[in-house]
Amino acid sequence: MSTETAPAETGFVQPEVDVPALKRVLDGKYAAVRDLVRDNLVDHQQVLEEAETLDAEAFRERVKDIVLSLAATGQTGMGFPEEYGGGADIGASVAAFETMAYGDLSVLVKVGVQFGLFGGAILQLGTQRHHEAYLADLISGRTVGCFAMTETGHGSNVQALGTVATYDVEAQEFVITTPDDASRKDYIGNAARHADVAVVFAQLEIAGHSEGVHAFVVPLREGGQLLPGVRIEDCGRKIGLNGVDNGRIWFDQVRVPRTALLNEFADVTPAGVYESAIENPNRRFFTMLGTLVQGRVCVGGAGINAAKVAMAVAIKYAGHRRQFEATEGAGEQLLLDYGMHQRRLLPLLARTYALHCAQEVVAGELHDVFSGITGDEESRRSLESRAAGTKALGTWHATTTIQECREACGGAGYLSVNRFDALRADTDVFTTFEGDNHVLLQLVAKGLLTDYSSEFSDLDQLGMVRFVAGLAVDTVIEKTNAHKLLERLRDVLPGGDQWDQEAGLLDGNYQMAMFEFREEHLIGGVARRLKRGIDNKMDPGEVFSRVQDHVIAAARAHVERLVLDAFLAKFRGMEEGHNKVALGLLVDLYALSEIERDRAWFMEHGRLTTQRSKAITREIGDLCRKLRPIAEDLVDAFDIPDAMLRAEIIGD
Repeated sequence: MSTETAPAETGFVQPEVDVPALKRVLDGKYAAVRDLVRDNLVDHQQVLEEAETLDAEAFRERVKDIVLSLAATGQTGMGFPEEYGGGADIGASVAAFETMAYGDLSVLVKVGVQFGLFGGAILQLGTQRHHEAYLADLISGRTVGCFAMTETGHGSNVQALGTVATYDVEAQEFVITTPDDASRKDYIGNAARHADVAVVFAQLEIAGHSEGVHAFVVPLREGGQLLPGVRIEDCGRKIGLNGVDNGRIWFDQVRVPRTALLNEFADVTPAGVYESAIENPNRRFFTMLGTLVQGRVCVGGAGINAAKVAMAVAIKYAGHRRQFEATEGAGEQLLLDYGMHQRRLLPLLARTYALHCAQEVVAGELHDVFSGITGDEESRRSLESRAAGTKALGTWHATTTIQECREACGGAGYLSVNRFDALRADTDVFTTFEGDNHVLLQLVAKGLLTDYSSEFSDLDQLGMVRFVAGLAVDTVIEKTNAHKLLERLRDVLPGGDQWDQEAGLLDGNYQMAMFEFREEHLIGGVARRLKRGIDNKMDPGEVFSRVQDHVIAAARAHVERLVLDAFLAKFRGMEEGHNKVALGLLVDLYALSEIERDRAWFMEHGRLTTQRSKAITREIGDLCRKLRPIAEDLVDAFDIPDAMLRAEIIGD
C-alpha cells in the first residue's frame, strides 16, 4: 500500500491531494450521472429544512412532488428499457441512487420504493404484457406503486408469508385474501397515501394445492379512493423517514385477472394448470428473489454515502474548532490535531473509502449480470452473496459512523441544522430493510459453505447444515487447509513459516494474508462443527443454532476480505503520484484498524504476538498523523454539495 509507492519512513513526503482528480477516481465511469444528481439535490435543497418544519402530511406530499419532478429529469428511470422511457443502464441507476443519499433520505427511499422495488418487480418478475401495461407510466410517475412483500408475522422468512392467492378456474381470476392480522402486509412504503397499485407476494393455491410464493399486480386505489376489498391503515410516525407513507394492507377476497400473475418464472393456464421451467419449487423461489437483488445493492451504497456526509461535517468541524490550550501561549488547539480525535474519525474515513471501493465492485457485477454481460449461474450466486455482505457492512458502517461523528461534534452535533439528527434517524432502518444484516450474513455463509453451487441454491438453512455436514465438509475443509494457505504465502512474503512476524505491517500482501487466514480458518471451523453435530445425531436446527455466531463471524471475515481486495485493486490501479500515496495511507489504516479490532482472535490463533500487536497500534497512530493534513481534502473529494452539508458548524 503506502509502502508500495512511498519512500521509506525516514523519507516520507507528505502528499498533496488533487481534489478534482480524486473526485474523478471516486465518481468513476458514471461521473456525469452523479453530477446530474448533485445538481438536482441543489435544486431541491429546501427539502432539508422542510423535513423539520412541515407537518407529516404536508411533508409526505412535498416528498412525492420532488420524486415526480426527479422522474421528469430522467434521473430515476436510468435502469429501465429505452422503449419505455428508461436509460437501459443499470449501473447508472445504482450510481444515481447512491448519490441521492447526500440529500434528504425520505426522497431517496420513496424513489427506491417506486422505481427500485415496485418498478424492479414489474421489470424482473413480469413479462412483456406487464411491461407494456405498467413500465412507461411508472417511469414517468403517472402510476405510483408499492411493493407488498413483508407481513406483520413474516419479514425475513418470505417463504412463510400468509397472504393467499387462490385461482378461480371458472372466473379465470386470482382471489387475494389476508387470512389473519399476522398476514397483513406491513411497513409498506407508498401504501398509506400514494400507491395506486401494489405488487403483492402471496401463496399461490390451485385446487387446494400450494405452489409457493408468487407475485401479483393488485390495484389498490382509483382516483385516490380505495377499491372494494382493500383496507389500508397508516403505520404512523416512525423513528425517521417520515416523508414516506408506510402502511398496512389487508385484502378481503380481492379479485384480479389471471394475467395479474407476474409470470417470468411460472404461469397458470386458463384451465388452472401450473407451469414453470424451474421444476424445484425452492429453487424457483430463490431464483425469483435473486432477481430483486438491485434494491440490496442500492441500500448498501446509500448507507455508505450517508456516512460520507457525516464524515464531511465532523472532519470539517474538527478542522476549525478549537478547544483547550495544548502548548502555553500557543492558543487553543484544533480538535483534529488531538490524537484521540484523529483516532476516532480517521479510521472511519479509511473504512468509508474502503467500502466505497467494495460498493463499486458489487454495482459493476450487478450491471454485468443483469445486462447479460455475465449471465452464468455462478456469477448470479456470487453477486447475491457479495450484495448481501456489502449491504450489511455498509449499513452498519453508516450507523456507527454517524453516531461517532455526532459525538465528535459535541453539543453542536445535536442540533438538527447540522444534519446528524436526520442522518441518524433516517439511516437507522437501513440495517433492517432489504434484509436484516445478520440474516444477510447467513446468506453469505451459505454460499461459502456450498461453494455457490447452483445444485444447492434451493437449500434452506437446515438443508445447508445437512449438506455441509455430509458431502461438502471435506471440500470445505480441504479449501481452507491452513498448510496450503501457508504455502501460498511463502511465495509472496518473507520469513517462511514466520511470515506473520517478519513481513512489514504496511505490506499489502501481509495484510491480505491476515484477512485470508482469518476467513479460511473460520469457514473451515464452521464446517467441522456442523459435521461434528450431525455425526453426534443432534437435531440440525440445534446444530445450526449453536454455531450461528461462528457462521456470522465467518461471513463477516469473508466480506472484510472482499473489501480489502477491492480497496487494494483500486489503489494499485491508480496513476503514480500524490493521490495514490494518499489512498495508500487509507488502505493501510483500514487494514491495520481491522486487524487491531479483531486482535484477540488473531492472538488466540497464533497469528499476532503481543509485540506485533503493539506495533500495529503505533502504526495506526502514525498513519492518522500522516492523514491529518489532508483529511479535509479527502472528504472534499466526495463532492457533497455545500447545500447538502448545510451544517452551520463547519463555517465557510
